[in-house]
Amino acid sequence: MSESLVKVEIDAPVATITLNRADAMNALSTAMRKEFAEALLSIKTNADIRAIVLTGEGKAFCAGLDLPELQSARTNVAESGVIGSDLLDALSEIGIPVIAAVNGYAITGGFEIALLCDIIIASEKAVFADTHAKVGVIPAWGITQRLPRIIGPMRAKEMSLTGNKVGAQQAYEWGLVNHVVKHEDLLSTAMQLGRDIAGCDHGSQVAIKTLIDVGWMSPIEDGLRLERTASIQAFRDYAAEQEAEKNTG
Repeated sequence: MSESLVKVEIDAPVATITLNRADAMNALSTAMRKEFAEALLSIKTNADIRAIVLTGEGKAFCAGLDLPELQSARTNVAESGVIGSDLLDALSEIGIPVIAAVNGYAITGGFEIALLCDIIIASEKAVFADTHAKVGVIPAWGITQRLPRIIGPMRAKEMSLTGNKVGAQQAYEWGLVNHVVKHEDLLSTAMQLGRDIAGCDHGSQVAIKTLIDVGWMSPIEDGLRLERTASIQAFRDYAAEQEAEKNTG
């Protein structure tokens, strides 16, 4: 029996997902994308899980799409839509904070997967690169929009128009990652951060995460309006709960 392409370990309240195709730098084949999306959907239904750590086996976090598969699929993309959209939807809509523990190379689509996470912890061995232009592919997983919002348009253009690699320390200085840690401390640091997340009020976290995710793509006036509306509704819900308890007490 072949080994799973995606390993899931549950240590409630944190789940760890490990991309497990080290011989191919964890490139996302069709089968691997399917397993990855299924793992996310399974974790989403587990009420005991409050945070997810995402990492890769071997020397890479993820090298993006499987290039041999991509070459054979390119002629069908116009008809089939964005490759990997099911995985992107599952990761974007998980609702649980995801910590990318980047253990090595995060290249192109793998870089985009990291950018979809809520927090990025980088090993000192981590390397980031966007090689879409080098291989002649137009991005479809959001890097042209997310990356410039995080590190600024000029730095994003430098990365995406050259394909040059950015090391962990440079990524930290640019605000691309939250922390850089020793390689051997990567998973323990990410797990502790997951436990810290789990120690906070879940309802408030869900609301705050949603407000940040929606707000940073919106004009600040719209974001502030959303925040005020959510805060007022939360107070109303609390008052209604207190009134209901008083009436049934």
